[in-house]
Amino acid sequence: MVGILLLVLPAFLQSNSKLKQFLTNLTIWIIIVLIISTFIYIFKD
Repeated sequence: MVGILLLVLPAFLQSNSKLKQFLTNLTIWIIIVLIISTFIYIFKD
């Protein structure tokens, strides 16, 4: 996941120059990461 973050981060920051748009996109990414982490945790056992 860290590798993906490093690949996506420069384009993500460049496309989100406005604060409101940046916060919206950051919130979406946090939700996606939490969902994936939850599925990994649930189905790990």
